[in-house]
Amino acid sequence: MQRTATVLVYSDDVNTREQVRLAAGRRPAPDLPPVEYVECATLPAVLSALEAGGIDACVLDGEAVPAGGMGVCRQIKDEIFNCPPVLVLIGRPQDAWLATWSRAEAAVPHPVDPAGLAASLAALLRRRLPAAA
Repeated sequence: MQRTATVLVYSDDVNTREQVRLAAGRRPAPDLPPVEYVECATLPAVLSALEAGGIDACVLDGEAVPAGGMGVCRQIKDEIFNCPPVLVLIGRPQDAWLATWSRAEAAVPHPVDPAGLAASLAALLRRRLPAAA
């Protein structure tokens, strides 16, 4: 049986979570296993999912409220052992420095560009997962 990759998607906005799922699709790249999504709308849900384990990458909405994705990213990098790689959705190109501050491995603009998001997510999953056969 083929392994799946598990991607946590955090946003307080259900439409943003849906955009991420649709943009990345079931398989963001042919060399990767199928993706299952864990959707979280709150910071406690994110922390609970990460503490439970099994998350291969995170996509965090930098514009989420009340806990923005960049602050969440910095917190999980400090608190979660072997924290999965993080892709942050940024609202403005000028926010790229904040993504760096948050220690996110990647940042893509929101609204989501499907090709850009899929490529960035695929790169993060390749770092985390053993080579797909």
